[in-house]
Order: sequence, then C-alpha cells, then structure tokens
Amino acid sequence: MDLLTKQLATFATTLNFDHLGDEIARSATQHLIDTLGCAFAAHECEAAAIGRRLAGSQTAGLYAGRTLFVDAAMPVEMATFVNSGMIRKYDFNDRFPGGHPSDGLGAHLALVGAAPFSGKQFLAAMMVTYEIYTRLCDGANLRKLGWDQGFMVAVSTTAGVCNLLGLTFEQTANAIGMSATASVPLRVTRSGELTSWKSVATPFAARNGVFAATLAAEGMVGPGNAFEGRHGLFDNITGPFDLAPFPTEGGDFTLAQILFKYWPLETNGQPAVWAAMELRDKLTPGDINNIKSIEIFCDELTRIEIGGEAEKWDPQTRETADHSLPYIFARTLVDGTISIASFEEDRVQDPSLRPLLNKITVTVDPAIEALLPDMKLAIIVTMQDGTVLEVENTNPPGHPANPMTDEDTANKLRLMGEPLIGAERCNEVIKAWSYVADAPDLRRLIHMMDF
Repeated sequence: MDLLTKQLATFATTLNFDHLGDEIARSATQHLIDTLGCAFAAHECEAAAIGRRLAGSQTAGLYAGRTLFVDAAMPVEMATFVNSGMIRKYDFNDRFPGGHPSDGLGAHLALVGAAPFSGKQFLAAMMVTYEIYTRLCDGANLRKLGWDQGFMVAVSTTAGVCNLLGLTFEQTANAIGMSATASVPLRVTRSGELTSWKSVATPFAARNGVFAATLAAEGMVGPGNAFEGRHGLFDNITGPFDLAPFPTEGGDFTLAQILFKYWPLETNGQPAVWAAMELRDKLTPGDINNIKSIEIFCDELTRIEIGGEAEKWDPQTRETADHSLPYIFARTLVDGTISIASFEEDRVQDPSLRPLLNKITVTVDPAIEALLPDMKLAIIVTMQDGTVLEVENTNPPGHPANPMTDEDTANKLRLMGEPLIGAERCNEVIKAWSYVADAPDLRRLIHMMDF
C-alpha cells in the first residue's frame, strides 16, 4: 500500500468527535446549516428532478439513502446525487481554493436520513471529508494542471462515508483506492459557455464516492497504490506531493480557511457585487447610461475563471452568467443587488444589458495578485464627461478575514427555507441543527425539513 493511501485511510478511521473540540464542532455546525440553506434554495433543480426520476422504480437496497425534503427511500448513491445536486446548484455553498468541500455532504445527509446515526458521528465524518478535501486541493494542485475538483470530492466523500459507516482501515483503503483511480475529471466542465453539467459534475463525483465506500464495505478490493504506483496519480498527472499533517497527526484543522458565500455566484465574483453596489450609490439616476468605460482590476485566477473568455461578455446560460465577472458587475449595477433570480434565462440574455457589458474590461493587477489569499477587486469608471470614479472591495463578507456569523448563515437558511416551510418551522430547523452534536438520531432532524 502506498504511503498516501495509508495516510488518508488512517485519518479516516481514526478521527472521532472528541478530536474536534468545541470551536471546530461549532464551526462545522455553521457550515452544515449553510449547506442546508443552499439545498433549500435548489429543491426543484434539474439534477434533483432527474435523480428522483431515475430512482423512482428502484428499491433502496442494502444501503438505503433518503433525499432532503422528500420522505422516500432509494439507493444511497442516488440519494447522494440528488442531495449534492441541490447543495451545489446555485454555486452558493462554502468554498476552499480549488473547489467546494460541502459538495460531498449530500452523501452524509443521504445516509443519516435513512438509518440511525448520531450528530457526533455526522460531524466527525463531515470533518474527515472537509480535511481530506482541503489537503488534496493544496497538495495535488489539480486545477492548475487542467483537472477538475471532482477528484477531491470523490476521494474525500469516500473517506467521510467510510468513517460514518465505521469501516475498517483495510476497507477504507480499498474504497479510497477505487475512488482515486476512477475519479480524475476534466476541467473543461468550467470553461467556455457553461452548461448545467457545471453544477452536476461534483454531485456525480460524490455519488461515485459513496458507491466506492459501499463496494468496499461488501468486500471489493481496490488498488493500494493509486497515488504512488506505476501509472498512478503521481506518475501520470501530478508528480509527487505531500499532504499537510492531519489533526490526528498534530496538524491544524483547516476549517477556518473555508469561506462562506453571501451571494449565489462564483467565489471570485463576490467582491464585484459589493463594489457595484458602492458604485451605484455614487451615481445619480440616469448616470449608468453616461458611463464611458469600466475597468476591473483583479488577480490572475479571477481573470482566468470569470473574466478571460468571450462568453463572459455574452452569457447565454445561468452557469456562464454566475461565472462571468462582467455580468455579475453589470447586473448588480443596474439592479442594485443580485439574487438567484438574477441568473434566470431572460435576465441573463437581456439585450439591454449588452451595451454596458461591452464597456467593461478586466485587467490583472500584480498588486492585487500579491495580496492573495486576501481577495480584492478595484474598479475605475470613466464617465462620458471625463469624470473618474473609483471603488474597490477587499475580503467581502464570508471571506476568512471577514467571517459571516452564525446568525448570518441562519438568515441565509431562513431566506431560502421560509417560502417552503414557513418562518416558524425554519426557526425550529435552525435551532435543532444548531445543536446537532447532541442529537442521538438525525432522522428526526432530516424529517423536520420535509414539505
């Protein structure tokens, strides 16, 4: 067995709730409530609808799963796909540089909705997923090599589910081997004109992750050298890398480095919303029509991700628009805010917005690049009469340097959940999940959100 597989399997089978401590348990609970709010927002999304249709005639099988909001049992891998599809749909869930660790929580929620697991078991498994996800992002650096975040989702989901199911070290190593060898997806998912697959690629990976765990639980043996063996990940793609020590090895938890999203759009676009709102406050009615040019200064990754392709200036889909820096800025400037509705097809394709989009340029600023991991955008606006306006935003709400509070994430769940289950029940849900660590059986908490 290679050393990295051994390290991952050891952590996945060693971590328990007692390792977390009060602050990590509290922070993990906040991330969980934020994740549930994201799922409420997308309860009718295409991935969830397709997943439910596909599972409609299937029995739950040996490993049952249950989707959020609907009391119906199905195979756990299908329930995982549905849950993670809802969590991921609007690009609203938490994010670490390289992707979204909560994409894998659809698997954990599917399992605890169908079988008796405690809140302490859940939080420990969740932290296995989060800590492996962040370390693989940093170590493998797959995004820069042109590969997608689904690799981290699949492997970290696998490990977290193995922890939740109480699998042995050998079973967990087998599951990680299967998941790692079969889950290296292309990053073309997130380039050019984006499709609905953009928000489904990682639910697909999470589905594969839980499937690998259940295969191993039933005796399937996976390769023990997926990382360091001949033709393995190191050999074929990444080259050798090490992982930072896990908390069980004397390392620190990375949870504080994971940001929340205040707005339902790509991470690097978050400061653009705040900057556009500030600019709007400086303008008088009608001034938007008198803008001559808008230059947005950012770091290189932001330009590549959301401001470097022609499609970003003429988005045709929701997925392209929420990854378009020009659209995010222009839409906010015109409307005064941004929401899930801002990315509906008629708003995205709005011809009246194109003249403003065409006035926007995106420029890399080395001074902003040097600030990373701090996040900053600077905007210079030139009016037709030569007047110059400047706005900027640094570390918007949700960034680790400007964290959202427990009440902020609770309000996010209220905003998304109240239209579905009402204010009173939303408050009951928030209260119950705020004390998730004390829950002996999470099925009751899952049922509280049914509608």
